[in-house]
Amino acid sequence: MASKLKAGDHVAWNTSQGETQGKVEKKLTGTTHIKGHVAKASPENPEYLVKSDKTGAKAAHKPSELKKT
Repeated sequence: MASKLKAGDHVAWNTSQGETQGKVEKKLTGTTHIKGHVAKASPENPEYLVKSDKTGAKAAHKPSELKKT
């Protein structure tokens, strides 16, 4: 799914509290610091910056964790 996601896409992912939904803000292809955490993305292994619909929190997710809704 990595090549099919783009900014603005609505996605869902699983958390310990259940499924959460949000929007992709951008594709990450380099090391990025988010809320004290480091997302070690690369062009070969990109991650996506996603903003939660419910809380507005931003987090980096691997493409395999996300499903388009």
